[in-house]
Amino acid sequence: MELFKSWIKEDGPRLRGSRDLDSSKLQSPCIVRLPSGGYRLFYTAIGPAKPYLDCQGYILSAASKDGLTFEKEPGIRLAPQPKIPHMSLRVISPSVAACSDGRWRMYFESRGPADVPAVICSAISSDMLHWELEAGIRLQAPGGVGGVRYLALPDGRGRVYCFESVYGPGGPSRGPRNSQRIVSAISSDGIHFEKEPGDRVLDQRSEYDSAGITTAEVIPPTNTGGDWTMFLSAWQLPESGAAVPIHPSQDVEAVANGRSADFAAASIAADMSGFRSRIFVSHSTDGLTWGPLELVLEGEGYGGEGPDAVHAEDMSLIETAPGRYRMYYAACDALGVWCVASAVNRVS
Repeated sequence: MELFKSWIKEDGPRLRGSRDLDSSKLQSPCIVRLPSGGYRLFYTAIGPAKPYLDCQGYILSAASKDGLTFEKEPGIRLAPQPKIPHMSLRVISPSVAACSDGRWRMYFESRGPADVPAVICSAISSDMLHWELEAGIRLQAPGGVGGVRYLALPDGRGRVYCFESVYGPGGPSRGPRNSQRIVSAISSDGIHFEKEPGDRVLDQRSEYDSAGITTAEVIPPTNTGGDWTMFLSAWQLPESGAAVPIHPSQDVEAVANGRSADFAAASIAADMSGFRSRIFVSHSTDGLTWGPLELVLEGEGYGGEGPDAVHAEDMSLIETAPGRYRMYYAACDALGVWCVASAVNRVS
């Protein structure tokens, strides 16, 4: 569909780190239209005001009347829980959906220690500001799942699309057949999900997705028909001999080997060690079988200009007018500074 192949980047970030809750790193946006008008943007962040020492990220929010200028809202929307193993360190990649009873449900990726696979959990809210964690796990897999996006289906059910990690014999770090694929699961009540057979999108290990595919957001056909459209982000492995830039925190240990007492510093050092991420589109006639990936949004690369020079990923889309969409996405510039950027599709 030509409608989604050409995107115009909008000037300036929509959100950047500016307070003790998000000054170290922010990413994984999720845009929601407010019933009263305007928008709320949820995002994952970390900063010196984290609620406990080992915390690696939580979900915050910001509100906007026009979708361009956002005012950050005080407090944390959802934080990890140290006493829950699979949620003890980090919550990331929120996806918010309206419930039939007028409340809202947030699905999110939940992480604990490295030996505990990432899972998808949920929380419920009546105002989108105060969230109550729901018991149990919505979706899990031996290698871990994440990057969740929820889609309400016309028949009243819901489908989540997410990535699933599949490890070879060597485990997460050394397996020769490690890969990530997009899978889906279906639910009638928003709580109990049944994984659908097969893979939605396989990691092809091509030039652009050599380090795996992550978040996948789907736009269903309109009432008049047409294709299903999936946007997804993919990571590229460092090229041989890629130079590692100076990390903005000047954390020598993080720059040297990616290890640091500061999780954000170590994370950004890894992000900036030659990896790239970009955003792609794919199409389907049924929402289950998807065609080839087409590149739709990327930055200039290391040494380039713009907030998304090195990374563009974890997109969240909203229709602002018939056929007109704004894409919010996590972006990282050539200095390792993350923000939320935006782009709009070109319409003729």
